[in-house]
Amino acid sequence: MDDWARPVVHFELAARDPATIRRFYAGMFNWEIGDGAIMTITPGIGGPEPGPGGHIRQSDNPGVSLYIQVRELAESLKRSVELGGTVIAEPFDVPGGPTLAFITDPEGNGVAPVQQ
Repeated sequence: MDDWARPVVHFELAARDPATIRRFYAGMFNWEIGDGAIMTITPGIGGPEPGPGGHIRQSDNPGVSLYIQVRELAESLKRSVELGGTVIAEPFDVPGGPTLAFITDPEGNGVAPVQQ
């Protein structure tokens, strides 16, 4: 099989104090960040158009989650386990959006493979 690009298609910043994190990223990278429980981050300019968007939400477990596009979700989940990862959530459809699942890498970092 020919290789192909696997772009990051979304990201999430989970924070104990979302307002503080919002201020930091808006100031640090000039991001436009919305208000509310899910603070939408507008895709930037200067990279692949339109570029990945993201959001900030409240969480007791701060961190960053990457949502990465894959061709075949089932095959990607199988491969993640073969490489030492763990499937956290089986595939599900986002209303009006893609199908995704959640895994962790061997270090426990969260990643969401996305089949669009």
